Amino acid sequence: MSLKEKLMEDLKASMKNKDTVRKNTITMVRAAIKQTEVDHRVELEDEQIIEIISKQLKEKKNAIEDFKKGDRQDLVDLTEKEMDILLEYLPRQLTEEEIKKIVATTIDEVDAKSMKDIGMVMKSVMPKVKGRADGNTVNKIVREILK
Repeated sequence: MSLKEKLMEDLKASMKNKDTVRKNTITMVRAAIKQTEVDHRVELEDEQIIEIISKQLKEKKNAIEDFKKGDRQDLVDLTEKEMDILLEYLPRQLTEEEIKKIVATTIDEVDAKSMKDIGMVMKSVMPKVKGRADGNTVNKIVREILK
């Protein structure tokens, strides 16, 4: 079953179960997929759908920071539930340990010596962890190792 079909099945189930948060989250993802398909006149593959979901997850993480600053715990809780739902459609996320191993291997591969080489390292690491790790987390780990 493709990711698109799974989203449709889960949307139907959430409507039957009256799970509003799940229904709204899946609807948001499906709308983003549809918008991309219409804009580019293509049928998206699972890999491209994962990119869209990853992007939305990143936006939710940024929104949580703003909600915390605004002291809106209700919105923080809602956004965290939405993030949990989005994570169900992404491949298993890498742990920091796994990311550190990938980064260390890549640093050896590209022969990075200092912080000046961070761009080269990030460019090599990101395709390896695509959809399975957040870019900010990877960047933080690269900086820790390179300093």
